[in-house]
Amino acid sequence: MPAKQGDNLPPIIVKKVTVIEGGHHGGAWKVAYADFVTAMMAFFLLMWLLGATTEDQRKGLADYFTPTLVKIKDSGAGSNGLLKGDSLTSVDDYPNRQGQTGNQGITIPKDAVGGPKEAERMIQRITQRTKDRLAKNAELAKLMSQIKMVDTTEGVRIDLVDDADFSMFNLGTTVLTREATGLLTAIALAIEPEKRKIIVRGHTDSLKWKNPGRVNNWSLSAGRAEATRQTLMNQGIPDDSFRRIEGVADTELLVKDNPSDPRNRRISIVLAN
Repeated sequence: MPAKQGDNLPPIIVKKVTVIEGGHHGGAWKVAYADFVTAMMAFFLLMWLLGATTEDQRKGLADYFTPTLVKIKDSGAGSNGLLKGDSLTSVDDYPNRQGQTGNQGITIPKDAVGGPKEAERMIQRITQRTKDRLAKNAELAKLMSQIKMVDTTEGVRIDLVDDADFSMFNLGTTVLTREATGLLTAIALAIEPEKRKIIVRGHTDSLKWKNPGRVNNWSLSAGRAEATRQTLMNQGIPDDSFRRIEGVADTELLVKDNPSDPRNRRISIVLAN
């Protein structure tokens, strides 16, 4: 019998493929890999920042991303260490709005210098010059204990602090005492070679005035800062060295649990970074 059309065609084979969801060729690994690459990029960026910046610049970066920029320590502006300072690299230990970086942009120059080692060396140089100057007068040599030096985010800060036996100014005035004038003379000669911009800040205790409308702690602290600036100028500090003077009254107490403590009365001289 004759062959029918299609009898010699090859057989049709049907292959059944079962796909198991979430198997070896799923796409979840791509998400995990992307997270890993992002984390590694952040890690290497962190390592680069740690190696390419100074300590002060790292503090600035930390402040930029930290909501609270100032932590108040239990101790005052240095009660131990060199020149009664807390340490050579202590950060500012009471509120200081000028030390906050806010939302400033940060640029890190390749040739940047500074950091805690430079601040330490500067404090040592100022210490030695001050000691050498005060050693010539036995009465003034005793005032070394009134000097506190700390490294802050602004720069090296020199605090000249009152106590029960010593006052920078005559009570309730902007007139420097004779001892304070001698102390500032020594400080001026010690800081002039550093060639830094200077911030002078006046502080008072919280004792109230009978007539605050005429004279108050704000005007007193500002007047004392200006009197200090003029004395430093008279001893050779150029006028254009001063970045600003400030009177902060009793808003930045050194002895916070006793606002009337005489140690809250002080003059701060900052050698700016």
